[in-house]
Amino acid sequence: MVGGGEGAFIGRVHLQAMRLDGSAELVCGAFSRDVENNRRTASLLHVDADRCYESWEQLLDGERALPAEERLELLVIVTPNHLHAPIARAALESGFHVFSEKPAALSLAETQVLAATLARSERLYGLAHTYQGYPMVWQAQHMVATGALGRLRKIYVEYPQGWLSEDQAGQGNKQAAWRGEPSLSGPSGCMGDIGVHAFNLAEFVSGQRIGQLCADLGVHVEGRQLDDDGAVLLRTDGGASGVLIASQVCGGEENALTLRLYGDRGGLEWRQEDPGSLIYRKTDGPIQVLRAGIDQAWLCEAARQRLRLPAGHPEGYIEAMANLYTDLTSSIRNGKRPTVPGIEAALRGMAFIETVLASHHSEGKWTSFIAAEQ
Repeated sequence: MVGGGEGAFIGRVHLQAMRLDGSAELVCGAFSRDVENNRRTASLLHVDADRCYESWEQLLDGERALPAEERLELLVIVTPNHLHAPIARAALESGFHVFSEKPAALSLAETQVLAATLARSERLYGLAHTYQGYPMVWQAQHMVATGALGRLRKIYVEYPQGWLSEDQAGQGNKQAAWRGEPSLSGPSGCMGDIGVHAFNLAEFVSGQRIGQLCADLGVHVEGRQLDDDGAVLLRTDGGASGVLIASQVCGGEENALTLRLYGDRGGLEWRQEDPGSLIYRKTDGPIQVLRAGIDQAWLCEAARQRLRLPAGHPEGYIEAMANLYTDLTSSIRNGKRPTVPGIEAALRGMAFIETVLASHHSEGKWTSFIAAEQ
């Protein structure tokens, strides 16, 4: 692992997730640029002192020098955004698989270079779109694909948070500080951080690609360099239309990611804060609340594969992330293609961010989607 030192939120999530199913073991790390933090973290995580490295460059050099049966196999990247692509490229070139926090890079061009490196490496690459690990998201995707909604008409996806309603960076919050700095975070704030999650979820569940959009971004906290709020009108290649809203200044909101889809035969609604439930609205029948659980035989196979407990025993964010780890590590072992979001999701996500920015700065109404592929 690179990053994830003492006090880092997402690093702790990754550690808990990788261990949940016993599919991975943490064997080495460069957890922090702060020497004492790095050492304390390694000690707390029971990583041998001689495999606690002072930098990611030292980590790659040190692990390459080990016998093949001892060195790391999968490098996890949980640093600020600007380091994701350089570390991933170097790891792939060193012969290691990669699982990275999103975004994959700071620009589409940089992501395309990463994609080319990945193609040459014959290694696997995963991107931490955690919400795609939820079982009922896969159930929703299955129901859309098998025609439960009929012809898809509308997509509504929203992701309101309230944690940046005030100037957290000015109050010493390190997460807020680097996320608000373009050189570290990238060209977009809110849309690049959580809007891309909403975008990924909408495309995955709907099975359609967004072809055009019309975006408006805003900054509500004085002095902030990057957007903290935005709304996007969507048009897909399958003829659906919709709205994507992302905001980090919705006072009082926690993590209220919600997806609603409507077709000519019915609709579906999934909420991240109640991830074990999927609301199914039929045009010719009563509303149904579908519930997760390994004992729910009617669930699709993909959903059941991602569940561990019977109905009524809630599974949440850690379990969703663990599903990504289990899928990726299984693919490393058996050579099969993983279903975890990968380089295509990375390219689409960065193309979304750049298209949103282009639309926001344009005088025109609709902006054609920037091609993700070279």
